[in-house]
Amino acid sequence: MTANPMPATEPTPGQPTDQSPTGWTPPPWEPPLAGSETEHLLGSLRRLRTTFRWKAGHLAADGLRASIPSSDLTLGGLLKHLACVEDMTFTWKMRGKAPGSPWQEVDWDSNPRWDMTSAAEDTPEQLYALWDGAVERADARIAAALADGGLDQPVEISSPNGDHPSLRRLIFDLLEEYGRHTGHADLLRESVDGVVGEDPPEDWLP
Repeated sequence: MTANPMPATEPTPGQPTDQSPTGWTPPPWEPPLAGSETEHLLGSLRRLRTTFRWKAGHLAADGLRASIPSSDLTLGGLLKHLACVEDMTFTWKMRGKAPGSPWQEVDWDSNPRWDMTSAAEDTPEQLYALWDGAVERADARIAAALADGGLDQPVEISSPNGDHPSLRRLIFDLLEEYGRHTGHADLLRESVDGVVGEDPPEDWLP
């Protein structure tokens, strides 16, 4: 799912340009070509989130509940699952705080896939709002944490031997989660309405 950072065609005459000698203006979700570690890490997360949201976006209930024969995964289930991962990562894992509703009311021991399976009961509006809100909260929490200690700071969760991962590791884990599920979303979306492609159109908005 790694996007090609360079433009496929020359820009339209008069199009605003950046520092690129070709005059290419990257879309807002494109990571920097030569930035800091933090800029690259967050830029890559932004691009994967955007690609996932495009793959799952603008669908009615039937499309969000559709699956393929080899799996029970759905785009709606992935939206709800990734919203849960966003909230859990930057509350409970990062600071040891409650993740908020609806996650903290769930009996995860008896239904460990509740986020995936319960999405069939939600409307598209609820699912999109849930994911959009979780990403907005996560971004605010990441920004506050970076200002308070940077990527090297230890977070609350620990390994079985008591070692604490860094904030850097949490963000990398989230990148891995999105990479995996954006691949799932590729297959699911193509089965729903034939939409394929690596990146959203440059004028795409959720």
